[in-house]
Amino acid sequence: MNGLRVIPTYRHGRERLYVCLPDGRNLAWYDRESARVNLLGDEHEEDVLTALGPFLTGPVQVGPPPVPTPADLARLALHPDDDLAPNRPGEALLVALDRDPAPARRLRPDPRRRALTAERTVGAALDRMDGAGWHTLHSIPLPGGDRVHHLLIGPGGLYAVHAVYAHKRRVTVTDPRVALGRHAPRPLLRRVRSDAGRASYALTAEVRPVLVLVGAARVSCPVPPREVRVLTDAGLDGLTGRGGVLKPADVEALHAMARDRNTWARL
Repeated sequence: MNGLRVIPTYRHGRERLYVCLPDGRNLAWYDRESARVNLLGDEHEEDVLTALGPFLTGPVQVGPPPVPTPADLARLALHPDDDLAPNRPGEALLVALDRDPAPARRLRPDPRRRALTAERTVGAALDRMDGAGWHTLHSIPLPGGDRVHHLLIGPGGLYAVHAVYAHKRRVTVTDPRVALGRHAPRPLLRRVRSDAGRASYALTAEVRPVLVLVGAARVSCPVPPREVRVLTDAGLDGLTGRGGVLKPADVEALHAMARDRNTWARL
């Protein structure tokens, strides 16, 4: 068969190469990450592999597309406007800065920029945990204008992660107050607990609160705060060390529920 076209696409950060007939109909697609060629018909296997030959980087599996899981079906049924999974770390701040940028000349740095740096740093670290049974959602909007910075879902449970910019500052935590350098202490832990509590209510599952101090020079906690886990961005890997709390099917179901904007609108 002549005239087959190979068309690259990117969906949810993953590359796929579609093999199409001249009239645009798909015959197969190649997923680089899973090293699998998914055929829509066995009769074209040889032609498809010939067309993909220059793009294959090693041994691949060849066969029909896998049967979708219940989580896959739930994701496909979700309207794009209601899907929170594409949110970038700091999505709400990015939108705010785009709509209302800071003046070009300003005596002090825009605090939104520092907050964005914190959320991006934490978000990148959490995204690296994907692929080991963990999922992360970013910038989840809550009624009233609040939001959960990051929601981590995996075998070790659910965590509402709040990121704070603390670059080269000494931080003192005296529940519920957090003092950053010479700034007056703020009752930040109340906000962190509140976000986790609202997430628990929305998902009908326990969500543990986590405060991450990004770039802190030193963190002092004379008395460990109640319920809240306090970490620096360098210690985020410790969140995934725990397992046996949720089964894989429960993780997928909670992730599908959490990514739906309507789940949070009911709060």
